[in-house]
Amino acid sequence: MLDLTPDEKPTPKPKIIPGAKQDWELVIGMEVHAQVSTRAKLFSGASTQFGAEPNSNVAFVDAGMPGMLPVINEACVAQAVRTGLGLKAEIHLNSAFDRKNYFYPDLPQGYQISQLYHPIVGEGEVLVEMGDGTARTVRIERIHLEQDAGKSIHDMDPAMSFVDLNRTGVALMEIVSRPDIRGPEEAAAYVGKLRQIMLYLGTCDGNMQNGNLRADVNVSICQPGAYEKYRETGDFGYLGTRCEIKNMNSLRFIQAAIEYEARRQIAIVEGGGKVDQETRLYDADKGETRSMRSKEEAHDYRYFPDPDLLPLEIEQAWVDEIAANLPELPDAKKARFIGDYGLSDYDASVLTADLEAAHYFESVVAEAKDGKSAANWVINELFGRLKKDETSITDSPITPAQLGQIVKLIKSDAISGKIGKDVFEISYTTGRDPEEIVETEGMKQVTDTGAIETAVDEIIAANPAQVEKAQANPKLAGWFVGQVMKATGGKANPKVVNEIVTAKLGL
Repeated sequence: MLDLTPDEKPTPKPKIIPGAKQDWELVIGMEVHAQVSTRAKLFSGASTQFGAEPNSNVAFVDAGMPGMLPVINEACVAQAVRTGLGLKAEIHLNSAFDRKNYFYPDLPQGYQISQLYHPIVGEGEVLVEMGDGTARTVRIERIHLEQDAGKSIHDMDPAMSFVDLNRTGVALMEIVSRPDIRGPEEAAAYVGKLRQIMLYLGTCDGNMQNGNLRADVNVSICQPGAYEKYRETGDFGYLGTRCEIKNMNSLRFIQAAIEYEARRQIAIVEGGGKVDQETRLYDADKGETRSMRSKEEAHDYRYFPDPDLLPLEIEQAWVDEIAANLPELPDAKKARFIGDYGLSDYDASVLTADLEAAHYFESVVAEAKDGKSAANWVINELFGRLKKDETSITDSPITPAQLGQIVKLIKSDAISGKIGKDVFEISYTTGRDPEEIVETEGMKQVTDTGAIETAVDEIIAANPAQVEKAQANPKLAGWFVGQVMKATGGKANPKVVNEIVTAKLGL
């Protein structure tokens, strides 16, 4: 059966959650905040280094000192453009920054510089492939640049809170999706796909643990069929009231939070109540969401154009130059692996999930000259061993060239697949080259038909009863093959052994 291209894959069915009175469907939109990979902040030259001493990476403008003016970092703009191009989005040559006004202790300016009315990136799309062979296209509404707030620390003293402004002013890309996601697993897969694309582009390091990638998840419920009416008409009235779950930094917790929030809303509606639009937090210890604040609208933040920043104008030629230097992205790489190396959809997905793994695989192929065999060894042997040892692909003890040598040795019949695993183990643990291991350890496969024939004759002569059984039931010939392999220390070529055994037994 031929593998389907992503565009040909069926769309996943929406998540159905049974209530006490009827079935309900989920509707999910997401706002993903991705920290831009740059050395300096969005409007200052202060470092973005993670883990520095508290309040050591702070410029005067970050601290909100009077008279300090923001100066835009061109590298941050370039990274936003790269991300937009990677998501097949429209790049706006004219954009502008606005002030989002609110008070919080870790926001020293008293406002956040963002882009509400004129974002730098417009509509795009992300293809989210699920493990069951389905795929959904999630529409991107916009990507805008904004500065991050600082960090409030509440667990260092029982009576006081502390503020670290190192993160204040760090550039964020807020990637806003349409409400196209229809289940918890899809939501996690969507964030995972965004993370993968940005890692390929080099625009965000994707570190969710450090908060460099986090998501606000908007969840609502609707009756079956209502979502289709919304898509036909664009009328949000067909959908339920949404609640936003703030600052999710775990794919597993995103799924759990959506499940809980959906059931909470169903219980309210079926009980005759009304879901209030609000911002909620997910408590991972209790496995539930709790109210944080009522959901603010744009007017609550008193947005207005930032008077210290001119509108941002970029040239099409600059955008074209960035586009011309984009790397090969995950979907294109996966399609190439399937087409060039004859890989299955699953194997190509596994090998392109991580950019370093994809590079490693192609280096193995360059040595082995056999894509399918290289994929099997990388996925089954190498990935399995790295997972067991809790080691990343970048720290693999066995190099791509060494693994390619093993594949090449098997392909040339110098060693068997079984011996190949022994060679892999020695090379992995010692760093020795496979070719040298095979030569010095006497592991070369026996292909001399005369020697194999002698071993077969000896075993047949010693086991007449087993010969009769095998001649009556040819399936039992495998016993002789096993005995020959045992007698030759596993070095005999299994294919040659099979042929000689079959001929000698007259099967």
